[in-house]
Amino acid sequence: MAAFAATPFDRPAMQRWVERSLQHQQRHGHGLFSIIHRRDGCLIGDCGIEYKTVLGVDQAELGYDLRSDYWNRGLATEAAEAVRDHAFGVLKLTRLISMIRVGNAPSQRVAEKVGMRREGATTMSGVDYWIYAISSVSTSTRDRLR
Repeated sequence: MAAFAATPFDRPAMQRWVERSLQHQQRHGHGLFSIIHRRDGCLIGDCGIEYKTVLGVDQAELGYDLRSDYWNRGLATEAAEAVRDHAFGVLKLTRLISMIRVGNAPSQRVAEKVGMRREGATTMSGVDYWIYAISSVSTSTRDRLR
């Protein structure tokens, strides 16, 4: 929860979060995936797509959260790349955004590594966010240049 400047959820807050995530998956057919570390089998975070209204527009957000003891290993980038590819290749989405809390440089770097570019900023619930975005066109163009 360091990236959110918040304390870990208590049991009731965690139950609300799980229920909201399950409802999202039922409504849209997808949501957050668990990230399980291959070597030790531990649940270390989540990564996936959730729909959010940002600046008055419903948008697909690529989100990623990792336990801090697994940071700086490229794992968030690996997960975000897989979800980006799934979103464009399987789900046929044409655009993804990521809402990154202003000042969260590690998440900003992950967004940039998966091809996203800063597109703007907004404030939601009193918190300032950068808006990063990528379109399926920019992904396929980048792949052709490799």
